[in-house]
Parts: sequence; structure tokens; C-alpha cells
Amino acid sequence: MSGAWPTAWGAPAGSAVIRRCPEDFAVTEEPGFALSGDGEHVFLYLEKRCLNTAELAARIAELAGVPPRDVGYSGMKDRNAVTRQWFSVGLAGRQAPDWQALQSAGDVRVLETGRHLRKLRRGTHRGNRFRLRLCELRGSRAALEARLALLRERGAPNYFGEQRFGRGGSTLAQARRWAARGGRVSRARRGLFLSALRAWLFNQQLGARVQAGTWERVLPGDVCMLAGSRSFFTCDEPDAQIQARLQQGDLHPGLPLWGRGGEVADAAAESADSAAVRRFLEAQGVDLAWRPTRLLPDDFCWEFCDDDGLQLDFALGAGSYATALLAEFVHYTDGSVKGGTGCEQV
Repeated sequence: MSGAWPTAWGAPAGSAVIRRCPEDFAVTEEPGFALSGDGEHVFLYLEKRCLNTAELAARIAELAGVPPRDVGYSGMKDRNAVTRQWFSVGLAGRQAPDWQALQSAGDVRVLETGRHLRKLRRGTHRGNRFRLRLCELRGSRAALEARLALLRERGAPNYFGEQRFGRGGSTLAQARRWAARGGRVSRARRGLFLSALRAWLFNQQLGARVQAGTWERVLPGDVCMLAGSRSFFTCDEPDAQIQARLQQGDLHPGLPLWGRGGEVADAAAESADSAAVRRFLEAQGVDLAWRPTRLLPDDFCWEFCDDDGLQLDFALGAGSYATALLAEFVHYTDGSVKGGTGCEQV
């Protein structure tokens, strides 16, 4: 459900159902580089339906006869959707299997294969293109169109979506228990838990900026992030040039993804809960990183349908969530959870 964090543009303009079937949520990964054409890593461009990225990576590893660590992908894609993304498989000294065997279950299609010198790493894609169909749309047509125009022009807070926290927040709850009690967890769970904790801290900070009305402004001492890259710099005193670049979408304010080397701006105002999570992340050896405070949809267009539906087409940078944009538009209900014809959510 939408509405977990403060909204930037007031109450949503209406309500709708998303993911009534997997085809209602189509995602296409946009790679950030071209394949070299040779090398020990086979790259597979796959379409999947009702299958999450980790499950498909495990199938690839089993078919290729390699350890799961030898399969790479750039981003996690939704299970309750039809998504297209790249995978890499390290096959040094091994013969490639018949990749068409991945299609035997009917939930995967092999679209393209190629070769590259290096393994596919997380976050190396340029972004994702979305085609979403919203059903049972309710609200004033004028208000809905006005909100869409505002989102196209100004964007939305770059919150982590609920997918990062697990169904009903289950992953975050488990992560917080681990942080409080300690103990050993599997490598896969460790990565999920650390990501959920960092995302929770980020959303808290961003929510405070949204409530203060400063989420799309550069404040003195803020980190500025260059659009479409991980490059950043600290801005001690925002000048007219900084503000102009901000308006043009060339740069965004940044907030920390917590780790070693971070500094709390106002430690006195920090909750004991947040401080404990920060200390835990530092103890786990996580390094500080940065994330933009806003997302700006590219090539954003829409079409109202005669059956109380709406189709949205847009692209977002890597790491941004379509559901964060939707939450500023409508109160949405996930049809895959409410007995839709798609996949059971995980």
C-alpha cells in the first residue's frame, strides 16, 4: 500500500489498483554499457514473469553448473511483473549449455545472448523503463491530470519502495531484530538485511526533508549528486549556478546511505533507535554511500482509457522506484495481494 512516508505534493489525487495482472507492471532494464563481444562471461537478456531476480539467477547457475556467485545481475526486479533484464554467467573453461532450456517452465524467454570481459555488477545499469497500467482509477480527471503534470515537471521524493522492506515490512522487521540481538545470518540474508536498514534510515531522513519542504533544495553543506551518475561534491554555499543546475535536473541534493565515515548533522535530534542502527551498520563494515533526494521521470507520458484505466510510460534512473512516483499520484492497492490474477507477492 502507498502512504508510508510523507508526501511532497499533498494528498494523492485519487485511487487505483496496480498489478491486477503481471502485464500491468512491465519493466525494461536499460544497460549502462555495450558488450565487448568476447570474454569468459556470457550475458543473457531475459524476460521473466511471476519470478524474482534471485530465483532466476539460481536457475541460471543450476543450468550452467556454476556456483551462484558466478551469476551476476545489475538490479533486483519485481516478481509481480513482466520484466526484462540482463544476467551474466562466468564460464571460464566451461561449455555453454543450451540457454533455451530456461524457457521450459514458460515463465522465462531468452531474448538475446552475448559475451563480455567482466561480470555484471550491481547498479551498473543506466535505469529502467516502465509501462504501468492502473485499474479502477477514481478521482477528478482535472485533479489527476494536474498531478501528473506536476510530477512530470518536478518529480517526487526518491524514497525506497516497500519492496525493499519485504512484504508487510517483514524483511525490515527481521533486520532490526538481527541488529538488536546479533548472531549469524546467511550471506544472502545479510545483504538483504543491511540494505533494508540503510533504506529505512534514508527514508527517515528524506521524510524529514519533505516535511521541511527542502527535499528538492540544496542547503549549505549538502552533498550534490550529478544526475545519472554516482559522482558527487559537497556544496558549502549554494549559488545561482547551483540553483540553475538543480532546476534543470543536472544535479540533485544527496542524503547518505549510512556506513563508515558518515556524520550525523544533528546528533541531539536523532532518535536512540536510529543511532543504534547506524552504529550497527558501521560495525558491520558497511561504507558510506549517497543517494539523490528526488527522482525525475524521463519521457513521462500517459493515456486515460475508457475502462477506468490509465497507462503510464516513463523511465527512472537506477535504484529509483516506480511506486515512489505512484504514491505521489494516487492511493494505490496492489492487486496481486488482493486476489488478482497475477503472482503471489513475496
